[in-house]
Amino acid sequence: MKLAPNAATVKRALSAHAAIGLLAGALLYLVCLSGTALVFYEEWQRAEQGDAPEMTTIDPQAVQRGVAAVLASERGKPPTTHLYVHLPVPELPRTTITTDTQAVHLDADGRVAAPEENAWSEFLYGLHYTLHLPGVVGITIVGILGMLMVALSISGLIAHPRIFRDAFRFRTRHSGGVALSDWHNRLSVWTLPFGLAIAITGAAIGLASVTAYALANRYYDNDLEAVYAPIFGDEGKPDAAPAPVPAVATALETMAQRFPEVAITYVTLHDPMTAGQHVQIVASPPRRLIFGEYYAFDAAGRFKGTAGLSDGAIGQQAAASNYNLHFGNYGGLPVKIAYCLFGFALTIVCATGVYIWLGKRRRRGVHEPRLLGAWHGVVWGAPAALAITLAARFALGNAAWFTAIFWTALALAIVAAIAAAHRAAAARNRSGNDIAPSAREQPAG
Repeated sequence: MKLAPNAATVKRALSAHAAIGLLAGALLYLVCLSGTALVFYEEWQRAEQGDAPEMTTIDPQAVQRGVAAVLASERGKPPTTHLYVHLPVPELPRTTITTDTQAVHLDADGRVAAPEENAWSEFLYGLHYTLHLPGVVGITIVGILGMLMVALSISGLIAHPRIFRDAFRFRTRHSGGVALSDWHNRLSVWTLPFGLAIAITGAAIGLASVTAYALANRYYDNDLEAVYAPIFGDEGKPDAAPAPVPAVATALETMAQRFPEVAITYVTLHDPMTAGQHVQIVASPPRRLIFGEYYAFDAAGRFKGTAGLSDGAIGQQAAASNYNLHFGNYGGLPVKIAYCLFGFALTIVCATGVYIWLGKRRRRGVHEPRLLGAWHGVVWGAPAALAITLAARFALGNAAWFTAIFWTALALAIVAAIAAAHRAAAARNRSGNDIAPSAREQPAG
């Protein structure tokens, strides 16, 4: 009995295999592209809503008034589980309160000034963080892509033993595949430390959720909060009995007195207006990579202790450093500009890597114009789709359907590029000009 598949089946299987590889490359390209733009997350928010009140500092009593006003406006709604107060920082000098149902800006006196309108920035964040896929599914896929980046970086080094020696060598007399390969290899070397740091931290952040769910299921009776408690502190015991607004101003004043050297970024109220409520303040110590330390207070504003992110176990400090190292939230604008440049280089590496792979397949006699066209559509369609969504933000307002616009525009770009590549290939076949590149144009590796 003949069990081996026929030639047509093998060809279809190879095409399917290549299409899956192209899909992984496309997702990695989108993550790198969106991450490069997301470096300026705070700047995008300020551009979206230029008329929002801004201040360098805000008085604790003004924060207290704002919290009370927002909680009063939530009466009659399902109780919010968390209330977040973003305090002014140099990158985003605004005071914003977010609950489960709303987000508003405060003025310097603590009055509610306007709803927060940063839907495009949140769309961009969602694209990079989850590829707009549901919750843990999306962030896990992005984490796996981080692992793929690590594997590609290491395997690329092993596959090109002269890569460091040739770090500044360009074969400018060549064109086509050789030039593309040189740019790919050189940019890979120049961005290697950055790329590994981004890939490793991205994989850690992306896979943390699925790991936490697995640990909760195996060891903590599905209590997800118990998994995170040793690192970030516990949530406390809930008590739904009614209670007055917690003393946020007292907690902020205590912070100013006891920890004047730290920069406060967030105040979080857990289970506000209930007897189980407590206050948590996030503040960044100077000259540290961690995103911040958690300072715990009770509802009366009495200090209870810290979580230990700044001086606890080395694993805690490492976990708290992942975020800033990945997103470039340290060192101000110069670091952001450097992250943007390195991120753009990584995006080019992703794009050229797939072009090189498709070129090698073509030189082996595997002609797939549709796949090449699809990759053209991804490489040029994704930034164009992002530009369209940004234009829609300022033309149509905060309520525009950015996710639908982006994925529709990208899909149309891919379809159009595939159709154009198919027509071009058919025209070459008819004219007899579909000739493989000469040997001198083939990449050396």
